Amino acid sequence: MTDAALPEDVSAAKTVAAAPPGDAARSPAGLQDSGLLARRRALVAALNIATVALILAGAWRVFGAGGWTASDIVITVCIGFGAPWTVMGFWNAILGLWLLHGRRGGMAAAAPHMAAAEGDAPILSTTAVVMCLRNEDAERALSRLTAMREALDATPWADRFEFHVLSDTSDPAIAAEEEAAVARLAPRLRAQYRRRAVNTGFKAGNIRDFLRSPAGRRVDFMLPLDSDSLMGASAVLRMVRVMQAHPGIGILQGLVVGAPSASAFARIFQFGMRAGMRSFTMGAAWWHGDCGPFWGHNALVRAAPFRLRCVLPTLPGRAPLGGHVLSHDQVEAALMRRAGYECRVFPVEAESWEENPPSLLDFTRRDLRWCQGNMQYLKLLGLKGLRPMSRFQVFAAVMMYFGAPAWMLMTCAAASKIVEGEAGDQVDLAFGFAMMLVMLGMSLVPKLAGWADVALTRGGAARYGGRLRFAAGALAETVFSMLLAPVAAFQVTLFLIGLFLFGRTMVWGGQQRDARLLPLAAAARGLWPQTLFGLGLGGVILWGAPGALVWSAPVLAGLVLAIPFAWATAHPALGRAMMRAGICDIPDERAPAPVLARVFFP
Repeated sequence: MTDAALPEDVSAAKTVAAAPPGDAARSPAGLQDSGLLARRRALVAALNIATVALILAGAWRVFGAGGWTASDIVITVCIGFGAPWTVMGFWNAILGLWLLHGRRGGMAAAAPHMAAAEGDAPILSTTAVVMCLRNEDAERALSRLTAMREALDATPWADRFEFHVLSDTSDPAIAAEEEAAVARLAPRLRAQYRRRAVNTGFKAGNIRDFLRSPAGRRVDFMLPLDSDSLMGASAVLRMVRVMQAHPGIGILQGLVVGAPSASAFARIFQFGMRAGMRSFTMGAAWWHGDCGPFWGHNALVRAAPFRLRCVLPTLPGRAPLGGHVLSHDQVEAALMRRAGYECRVFPVEAESWEENPPSLLDFTRRDLRWCQGNMQYLKLLGLKGLRPMSRFQVFAAVMMYFGAPAWMLMTCAAASKIVEGEAGDQVDLAFGFAMMLVMLGMSLVPKLAGWADVALTRGGAARYGGRLRFAAGALAETVFSMLLAPVAAFQVTLFLIGLFLFGRTMVWGGQQRDARLLPLAAAARGLWPQTLFGLGLGGVILWGAPGALVWSAPVLAGLVLAIPFAWATAHPALGRAMMRAGICDIPDERAPAPVLARVFFP
C-alpha cells in the first residue's frame, strides 16, 4: 500500500503533536479513564461471546440430534457467521435503553464531552463548511447549503464560517447547471466553488485536495456535507463548542436522522431508524468511547491532523478491490485515533439530517456501493499502529456484509435437508422452532428498544402524532423491515459473488432522492432474481415439508413479494395517503426546525 501524502505534508506531520499530551491513564482528550473503557469493552465482549456461544450450543442440539450431515454443518457454520452482528445490535440497544432510562447520568457516562455543547461560549475557531457534489442536482443541493449559510448568518458567529462547494462532476451538462446554480445563489451563499477535472481518490481525494489548498490550511475545523445533508445553526455551534473545549478530539460525528419525505419507502424506513437510533447509538458510544464512528458527513473534523495524519493508502491490485479507498470514513476514523486523537459521537438528535432513498431499488444500489467499499477493508486489516478497538471496527464493517450470504446459504442448506428428507428424523423440531423465535426476537430488540425509548420519554409519542399513530407506524415499520431484509440480503449475496468472482463493480455517481413512481417493469427487471428464488424455495418446502411453510413465511414473503413491494412502497399515492393519515410521521414534520422548514416547507 502506498501513501499519497505530499512531501511537505509528511515533514509537517512530524512537527504536529499527535494530540495535546496528557495523562496516559486517560483517553487523549482526558474525558474518560482508559481502564474504565477497557473494562466496558471486556464486559461487552463477554456478553456478546456468551450469547453467540449459547446460540451455537442451541444449533448444536438442534442439528446434531441425529448425527451430523453436510447441510447440518453448513447451517451451523452460517449461524456462526451471521449471529454475531444480530447479537451486537441486541446488546447495543439494551445498553442504550438502560443508559437513557435505567440509570442516572447515562449521557455523562456514554458521552462526557456533551457537557461542553451547552452554554454560549464564544466561537473562536474558523470552520470550513464543505459540500461535495458529483453529478447531482445542484439546485437541490445548494438550496440546502444556502439555508445553512443563512441560519449561521443569523447568529453572532457568521464570520467564523467559510463555505466551499467541491465538485467532482464529470457530466458537462450537469456541470453547466452546477455553475449556473452557484452563480445564481452567490449573493446568499457566498461560497467558494471548485470543480476538479479528474476525480482522483473520489470524495476523499476531493476533500484532501481542499485541505492542502491555502483555504484548507487556514481553517481549524471542517464540516463535510453530502449533497443531501442539512444542519441547523444550533447543531453546528454546539459541535464547534465541543471541539474547542477538547483539543484532543479529532472527529465529532453528529447523529444523522432522515429528513421529511413524500415517499412511502423513505417514510417507513426513516421512521424506524429515527426511533431506534438513539438507544443503539448511546449503547455503542458507551463502550466505543474514544474510538467512535465517522460516517463521512454531518461531522466536525479537526483539519490539521486530518490532513497530516489521515492519509488514505492506495490499495494494491486492480479495482474494484484495489486502488483508491471508496468507503473512506471508517478508515479515516481509525487513522485519526492512531494519531492520538479521539473520535466521538454526538448521540442526540440535534438538527442534523440526510435524505433516505425513495425506493427499494435506490436503497439496494446505495447498500451495494457501501458493500463494495467495505470489502476493500480486507486489505486494511493489517494496517500498522491501529488501536485494537479501531481494528475491530474495520473488521466489523467487512463482516456485517458477510452476514447476508451466511443467512442465504443457511436457508438453502435448510431447504436441502427438506429435499433429502432429513428434517423430521434428524432435527429437534420443537427446540429448533424455539431457537428461531429467540433469534427473531433478538433481531427485533433494537426496534423494540427504540419504541420503548419513545414511550418512556415524556411527550415522546406526541412528537410522532400521538400513541395511536406511533403504534400504527411501529407496526407498519416492523412488517416493512421483515419484507425488506431477505430482499436486501439476497441482493448483497449476488453482488458479493459477482464482486469476488467476476470483478463486478458499482458506479459511484449521483443518487435519486425525490419520490417518484417506480414502473412495475423497472421493479421486475431489478428484482426478478429474488422472486424466482423465493418461488423455487417455496416450491421445495411445499413439496418436501408443507408444515415448514409457517416458519419460513417471513423469508418467502419478502422474496416472492419483492416486485409488488418495491412498486407499492415507491408509489406516490401511498406516500400521500400516509402523509394525510399521519402514519410514520417524524417529529420534524410536526414541528420543523426553522432551517428544515425553509427547505422542505417553504
